[in-house]
Amino acid sequence: MASDSKEDNVLYLMVVGLFGWLVPGGGHLIIGKNKHAIIIFVTIVLTFGIGLYIGSVGVINYVNAKPWFLAQLMNSPAVIALAQISKTGGYSVYARPSEIGQIYTSVAGLLNLLCIVNAVYWAHLRRIKTVGD
Repeated sequence: MASDSKEDNVLYLMVVGLFGWLVPGGGHLIIGKNKHAIIIFVTIVLTFGIGLYIGSVGVINYVNAKPWFLAQLMNSPAVIALAQISKTGGYSVYARPSEIGQIYTSVAGLLNLLCIVNAVYWAHLRRIKTVGD
């Protein structure tokens, strides 16, 4: 029985983390932190959107800017679709707007990664409290 509980806990934590990656703030929404979820969603989407506005979709480049793309990928799987659009659409961007756009979109992704870890940690703490009671 203890192993089932441990497996259920790991599955629950994986669901929280996955939902937090699919939708920024989604992990917090699952664990019941609605205000946190709204704040995280608005912050990350606005930061990512500003980066796209400054540098266009061309800043999402998985061929020539792999480290930046990995950070951008932490936003959500929608970045993969944007990368395909960027690749086929010829949205080239150069100089300062490209750099600033990459920084904004990457910071949004890394911020979402921190929020995912935070949601998984809070979910883990809640499970420990319910098992300990």
